[in-house]
Amino acid sequence: MEKTRAPRNRTLTLTEADRLELHPRLIQGKEAVALDAVLDRTILGDALAVLRHLPAASVDLIVTDPPYNLTKVYNGTTFRERDRADYLSWQDQWLRELKRILKPDGSLYICSDWRTSAMVQAGAEPYFTTRNRITWEREKGRGALSNWKNCSEDIWFFTAGEDYHFDVEAVKLKRKVLAPYRDAEGKPKDWEQGEDGNFRATSPSNLWTDISVPFWSMPENTDHPTQKPEKLVAKLILASSQPGDVVLDPFLGSGTTSVVARKLGRHFIGIEQEAEYALLAEKRLQNALQDTGIQGYVDGYFWERNTLAEQLARGAKPMKTRKPASADLFQEA
Repeated sequence: MEKTRAPRNRTLTLTEADRLELHPRLIQGKEAVALDAVLDRTILGDALAVLRHLPAASVDLIVTDPPYNLTKVYNGTTFRERDRADYLSWQDQWLRELKRILKPDGSLYICSDWRTSAMVQAGAEPYFTTRNRITWEREKGRGALSNWKNCSEDIWFFTAGEDYHFDVEAVKLKRKVLAPYRDAEGKPKDWEQGEDGNFRATSPSNLWTDISVPFWSMPENTDHPTQKPEKLVAKLILASSQPGDVVLDPFLGSGTTSVVARKLGRHFIGIEQEAEYALLAEKRLQNALQDTGIQGYVDGYFWERNTLAEQLARGAKPMKTRKPASADLFQEA
């Protein structure tokens, strides 16, 4: 039964016409393939089965949000909570494949919640080097009477080796300066002065409080139960890849990683076992050919929450991205 939505609700949905149009764009990963055959495509299938068919050392960056160790329903398919040993065993199967597929200078980001976080680190460390753990605030957490409100998640940052790409300048945060320093001549020191306020470009930390979880009034929102924000994934892709690199997400969901990779001029490979979510990803990828904007990312900076609207009103422009080669796939379909 279709949900009844408010008139201003912008949640992206699929019509039957969408399903008929988009389904032929999905491909099956049932046998070994060359990289060109899956580049800039969404693969419909089980992550582990598909990963075994992808070529070795073929991707530059992996960003993924696997099922946390919770019982949760994904469009009718239930992932059930397991004991620690079973979850680690399941995780190890696809982590070994990610190690094989990732280039020697590549990076890997894995999302987790507080229950699963320690298992992600323990499972990945036999194959990768741990670089950091990012904690980000998800303000949608529910209140609790006998515990602390759960409103944060982790992202583990791993690399395949000691040689890896990281571009700190691409992910700086614009913050308002409340007590600005000046040099001996009275000029701003490490900040910019303007009619609309004083701002400093700040190096990013591993604590992110400027992320908005997708909700009903945002055009990127879908009905996927664990959808990650485009702004969050954009930080990972900009920091750990370069234009033209290949970004893989083996647990694609509704397509955020692939969509952001396209908007930022990267190639992508997405794997998703639920057809409905894979089709949502295709619809979002199609929309991304016209709309390359990422909420909260303007003029090459990620803006501190509640400061961007004023900048846009004064003429700041969303970051322009080049048209990726993958755009041709949709224009010809």
